Amino acid sequence: MPKQIINPAGLAAPRGFSHGILVTGGRLLFLAGQDASDAEGRIVAPGDLVAQLDQVLRNLGAVVRAAGGQIPDIAKLNIYVLDRDDYKAKLKPLGEVFRSHFGGYYPALALFQVAALFNPDALIELEGYAVVGAETATESMDSIGSA
Repeated sequence: MPKQIINPAGLAAPRGFSHGILVTGGRLLFLAGQDASDAEGRIVAPGDLVAQLDQVLRNLGAVVRAAGGQIPDIAKLNIYVLDRDDYKAKLKPLGEVFRSHFGGYYPALALFQVAALFNPDALIELEGYAVVGAETATESMDSIGSA
């Protein structure tokens, strides 16, 4: 059975995320926090939130591919940023980066502003879960009752 996107009619329409994703089958992959580090551990594009998100998604994609999956297997991501207002001001280019990696699929997302990240040059870090081996969700469900 494929992953099903759950966006109940009684909630605000999601833009750039899904309210929930129902998954059956596959293998659960826990994704550790990834920042914009390159292979040598250096932060890519210091001071550039958009470029850092691109590197973070590349890093997450590498982990998912190493487990035998692909980036749309990611079902849930938590986004940690140092400056929520900066993130909101850059929603359009950040959305373009997400679409360049995920296409029209959006995992369930949550955004948190934090006081600091492990790497002092990092502006953003993401962690979450992927379900490797389940079919990718393609259709939105109106409610859990119809899933």
